[in-house]
Amino acid sequence: MKRIEAFVRVNKLDAVLEALDQAGLPGVSVEPVRGYGRQYGRTDKYRGSTYAVNLLPKTRIEVVVSDDDVEAAMQAIAEAAHTGEIGDGKIFVSEVSEAIRIRTGERGEAALS
Repeated sequence: MKRIEAFVRVNKLDAVLEALDQAGLPGVSVEPVRGYGRQYGRTDKYRGSTYAVNLLPKTRIEVVVSDDDVEAAMQAIAEAAHTGEIGDGKIFVSEVSEAIRIRTGERGEAALS
């Protein structure tokens, strides 16, 4: 099993969720986050003053999938979140050693579906 963690633009969330659903991967966790990478933030003007906005809003999407579904999930996220502009986001994949469905006690990949 793998955990896929993606940081995407806020306005791309619906497209990513739909792409994951179409790929047969409907179980996700989503939370708003703030940060920066190569963008280094931006500058805005307010009432004539210029100020730096260093932490930009992003959305963190987390999904745990079987090893067979990793490539499909990464492709679905990447295609749905892509704009071609700097700040599209990142995808990270890490190993999951165990999963347990609390309600039934199912373990491993059986707990994912």
